[in-house]
Amino acid sequence: MIYKAVKNLEQGQKLGKSIFAEDGRILLNKGVTLTIGMLTKLRSMGVTAVFIEDGAFDDIVMEEVVSDTTKRQTMKSVANAVQYIQQDKPINGQEIGGAVDMIIEEVLGSSDVLYNMTDIRTEDNELFVHLTQVCILSTLIGVQLRISRERVKDLAVGALLHDAGKVIHSGAQRNLPAGYKGDEEELQHHAWKGFNLLRRSADISTLSAHIALAHHEAVDGSGSPRGMKGDDIHALAKIVAVTNEYDRLVSGHREETMFPHEACEYIMSRTNSKYDHHIVWQFLRCVAFYPNGTQVRLSDGRIGVVTGQHKGLPQRPIVRCYESDENASFQEVDLAEATTTFISRVFD
Repeated sequence: MIYKAVKNLEQGQKLGKSIFAEDGRILLNKGVTLTIGMLTKLRSMGVTAVFIEDGAFDDIVMEEVVSDTTKRQTMKSVANAVQYIQQDKPINGQEIGGAVDMIIEEVLGSSDVLYNMTDIRTEDNELFVHLTQVCILSTLIGVQLRISRERVKDLAVGALLHDAGKVIHSGAQRNLPAGYKGDEEELQHHAWKGFNLLRRSADISTLSAHIALAHHEAVDGSGSPRGMKGDDIHALAKIVAVTNEYDRLVSGHREETMFPHEACEYIMSRTNSKYDHHIVWQFLRCVAFYPNGTQVRLSDGRIGVVTGQHKGLPQRPIVRCYESDENASFQEVDLAEATTTFISRVFD
């Protein structure tokens, strides 16, 4: 299958990957034949790109770090948590913990797979997909860093709920930390709101709450809400700072949306100013710069589709090239071996 912008889809093509609602329900099943009405519906839902089945690329496998089943269950758990928050009720920390445990188990079993954030998003499921994606990628980095299972869980929970403060209703802040001297404007930052909310739950660790508080801090002190810098920022919060920004850049619902390789370069350019160098290095070893199914042009003019990855060389995938009429024989080009050839363009 190949990844295509909705604006370039045609009636009769088949969906290559299911589309989920905000609570994990399936809105459109993989394999459904797209009609004019469906294409119109996808556009109205805010979907910008989807996977499409293609006979010439049916063997392309989208290697998943976490299964769709676990993603759906996680989105459902997050949707329940949002309902609790909006009703001013304590979050069910055990339900969140159960979802996170499933993610950790699957990440441990597939930590050699490069992660891609090409899950299909709608205007309704955007927040839930974002939280799930940031959680999975943060967990993958934590596993790569070989931190303890207990700390990986703290990281995963904090990542999954890092934007909890965005859905809380406005109101007085409760139980501020001793010695807090911030002003009212700072208190309204969603990171503070999320921290105060999460630390009210007996089943959510203080460390997870601190991750929500510090995920917008920058190592040079230019972040928010407290302007912390360097080693004052917890290492786990530094991980979520990177994964949150990466997903924001590639999510497809903003004018500044980037391709994955562009987002990686953007983050690299801010290493040691906004992001911790060691965290960025681990992050770059975990993500696919050019996810399978991406249509590309090579520096020698050939056009093809990415079919495979190299764990240690995310910028040098395997590309299946074809002639412009798509009727000629295909040629697999391994960019790890064709060292003078590179990807010059990515098509949407």
